[in-house]
Amino acid sequence: MSGQGKTYLKFGAATVVILLLLGYLAYTGVQDSKSYYVTISELHKMGDGAYSKRLRVAGNVQPGSIKRTGTHVQFVLMEQDQLLSVDYTGTEAPPDTFKDESQALADGSFGRDGVFHAKQLQAKCASKYAPQQPGAPTNGTPLSAPPKTMTQVQRPSVTSN
Repeated sequence: MSGQGKTYLKFGAATVVILLLLGYLAYTGVQDSKSYYVTISELHKMGDGAYSKRLRVAGNVQPGSIKRTGTHVQFVLMEQDQLLSVDYTGTEAPPDTFKDESQALADGSFGRDGVFHAKQLQAKCASKYAPQQPGAPTNGTPLSAPPKTMTQVQRPSVTSN
């Protein structure tokens, strides 16, 4: 084999190794980032399979269950008659909308201790997304003060000397 052929062979082998390495990194990255969305009742029925997967669990925060220590928060999620203790140890504090009876989504893993260990937490305020009550203003304007029209706005008078 000529010197030029050996060079092409080395280049081809290096290219194959790099492509295999990139494929492996992409595969492991996808495996690490994917999570399964389950309800609390589905989580309790999963058995040993629940301990090895990254999961997302949603529910309403049980009133009076929130215990905060800096960014570390412990609380209980409710879904109908099912309860789930959650231990959040993320790097960021929980969002401002994380309160009693708010809807929350915990992303993490289920431990053999029966506690869901969350690394990410999302919440939304239930009252903010509730349907509008009949007769309530839509833009924050009180009902007793109708919006002003152009004819009601006083224009400054111009005087000439």
